[in-house]
Amino acid sequence: MKLRIVPIMLTVVISASVLFGGWFLYRQMALQNPLANVVSQYDGVKDSHIDIKQNTVTLNLDLAPDTNLQGLVQHIKKEGKSVIDKRELKIQVEDHSSEALDQWWEKAMLSVAEAMDNKQYTDIQSSLEQLAAQSPNLKAKATIDDTHVYVSLSDGKSGKYIILPRQPGKMEVWNHA
Repeated sequence: MKLRIVPIMLTVVISASVLFGGWFLYRQMALQNPLANVVSQYDGVKDSHIDIKQNTVTLNLDLAPDTNLQGLVQHIKKEGKSVIDKRELKIQVEDHSSEALDQWWEKAMLSVAEAMDNKQYTDIQSSLEQLAAQSPNLKAKATIDDTHVYVSLSDGKSGKYIILPRQPGKMEVWNHA
């Protein structure tokens, strides 16, 4: 029995293109496009890049200075639940901070870290308000949900967004101990 190379290769190429083309279309049409529509509907989102993997959904967001970050995250979790499913949602916000905002955040970081360590989350907003009172056009806002604390700083032209996890990293016991 003589094998014909051309029909075999043609079958392999057609099968591979149908398989991977179908997978690509599914990923675009059923996963990325619906999530991109959910993200783009929210006020203040300039641009987004979505990377969906088996266990994670990573969103790289470009936001306007006064965007409600916690509201955006809740909107994504609610409206994109079918796409996110059991995957971990990771959000990265593009930094459009100014030098003044960076310096202000350096001053605020100590009181925010202390409040986070003591789990006194209401102290975060009050310390931000005290420091913001010293700067005329600075707006500082802290919001919280079940997993993160969201800090938003804005001076009208630029914005800085910080996402802090509520559960700090825990030390694990070594197997060799």
